[in-house]
Amino acid sequence: MKRTGLRPYPRCATRHLSGFIRRVITLAFIASPGLADSPADIQHPPPHMGEAKLLEVGKGWAANSVNAAVFRTDPITTWKDQQFVAYYNADSRVVIATRTLGNTTWTPTVTALTGNTKDAHNVISIIADGEGYLHLSWDHHGHPLRYVKSVAPGFTEFTKNIPMTGLFENNVTYPQFFKLANGNLIFLYRDGSSGRGNLALNHYDTKAQTWTQIHSNFISGENQRNAYPQSTVDAKGSIHVSWVWRESGDVATNHDVCYARSDDGGKTWCKSDGTSYALPITLATAEIAARVPQKHELINQTSMCTDSDGHPIIATYFRPSGSPVPQFFVIAHDGKTWRTTQVSTRTTLFSLSGEGSKAIPISRPQVLAKSADGKTSVSVIYRDLERGSKVTVSQCADLRSDKWTTRDLTEFGVRFWEPSYDHIRWERDGILNLFVQSTGQGDGEQLEAIEPQPVFVLEWLP
Repeated sequence: MKRTGLRPYPRCATRHLSGFIRRVITLAFIASPGLADSPADIQHPPPHMGEAKLLEVGKGWAANSVNAAVFRTDPITTWKDQQFVAYYNADSRVVIATRTLGNTTWTPTVTALTGNTKDAHNVISIIADGEGYLHLSWDHHGHPLRYVKSVAPGFTEFTKNIPMTGLFENNVTYPQFFKLANGNLIFLYRDGSSGRGNLALNHYDTKAQTWTQIHSNFISGENQRNAYPQSTVDAKGSIHVSWVWRESGDVATNHDVCYARSDDGGKTWCKSDGTSYALPITLATAEIAARVPQKHELINQTSMCTDSDGHPIIATYFRPSGSPVPQFFVIAHDGKTWRTTQVSTRTTLFSLSGEGSKAIPISRPQVLAKSADGKTSVSVIYRDLERGSKVTVSQCADLRSDKWTTRDLTEFGVRFWEPSYDHIRWERDGILNLFVQSTGQGDGEQLEAIEPQPVFVLEWLP
């Protein structure tokens, strides 16, 4: 298959092309009475978008959002000058595409690994450890662990499915890898089901090439609820986890944003003020970063990062008290206290309730931060039907100011896409490599009649 990279366009030609696409998108949304544009109205992006570049990777499954869910963490990873993208193709096979940084073309490897792409929970997560071995976990929604490792550093040939520790690996959902400063890995996943589950944590020693289980249950649902987490590792190696509680399988029972930190690789955990937790953390003992009642359209599994001092910054959305409209928020700790800042000024109402994957007019957000001269600038990336479901970023130059500006990074809509990116590249090089694909998503695991759509890496220097 021929890969299409960026083609040089004169500045004036790019401007005219962007304007044309903008008019097409506008007309498509005016004509469409539904939640998002119909599959027939999917727009093909221009090859050049000014400051943001699109690198076409290949075509992937698009009948639902399994390739584009925010909780993939990560769909893209980098080792040295090699970058790897993982996605399902039209045959539900796992594809690993590779490029050398600076190049615009990708070399795809269609693996023997397959997944149930009809369930948008069954995402692929990939990471490279400190030695360059790729680790991949995929196709879970209450299933036995599916995990493989590359046979050599930088290779896209994998072992057969292997256990990590053999402990609490029969009911796995939401696999997430994170890399520590020494090149070792942690693996976070839910053991259990929606409304009835615990968070488990494994550690990988790169030198010994072995996994150990640190905790089978460090955030406990007490068989009454479960925690939906997001996590990050800061520059000092501390692990930060925030989560919302869910009381049943119904997303409307989500409530409260909570927080914990580990400074020793996940063994012990503390609150933002350094107070130690007795493990497992429960509803009664969890530190609440932001109180949000049930039935306030609070979404689960969003994103978090830290500033240069290791202070946590969480992005989410919910409906603030006294308002019928859900808004995007940033919940940040300044070293002394938690502060919640409204990012958006949306006007469109929607209700968040029921079970399974939801067809929602906004995506879950990603958050990035950079600190300089005593200020922390924050970027929140998302899509919103109000803006044509494009890739949108809201930015604040100084988080203390509450002044946000919003613009679009694409001229085309992405339907039910959610943002996820290459954490390694961002943390190492300060360059955002964002996984972008226009996808469908029917409510409650329903599929849409959408042909495979192009997978892109959007490259942007904020």
